[in-house]
Amino acid sequence: MTAGFVATPAILRAQDGGLPLDEEEAPVKRNVSGFRAHTWQPYFDSLRNGAILVDTKSRTLHYWSDDETIVRVYPTSVPLSEELTRRGRTSVTQKVEGPGWAPTPSMKKRNPEWPDYVPPGPDNPLGTHALYLSWKYYRIHGTHDTRKIGRQSSNGCIGLYNEDIAELFELAKVGTQVLLI
Repeated sequence: MTAGFVATPAILRAQDGGLPLDEEEAPVKRNVSGFRAHTWQPYFDSLRNGAILVDTKSRTLHYWSDDETIVRVYPTSVPLSEELTRRGRTSVTQKVEGPGWAPTPSMKKRNPEWPDYVPPGPDNPLGTHALYLSWKYYRIHGTHDTRKIGRQSSNGCIGLYNEDIAELFELAKVGTQVLLI
């Protein structure tokens, strides 16, 4: 343990397997995650093809490999508002390294000054990698703006640090089941 590190009760509970799943939490207002550890069993029947659970309240993405040998938890950005937040079951339908980005029609209506297309590169809002979901326009992707992680800052997608989406990109498969809660 490093000098000055204090194990808070929340950290200790997370290390012991997490907070109770039925515990209600107040919404997080800053870019500090209200971390809540999850197990896959309450959310998925099996881990066939792996599983991704996105907790929009704690702003985390949990990944489990189909054989349970790999478990990862990543901080995320989440949608700006409830009206932009989609919850439910979907799956990874496509994986794209170096994605291009085009605003959706509703984004363009709200922000007519936005460009029609941004090619792959350092200023691309989708970052370095994207997992396309079965829901039209929804993605799990990287971001060029790291200030967004841990915040309500997206127009609907789930954002990760570029290094985290690169790792998840390698782990997840087309067909990985996804649940947003």
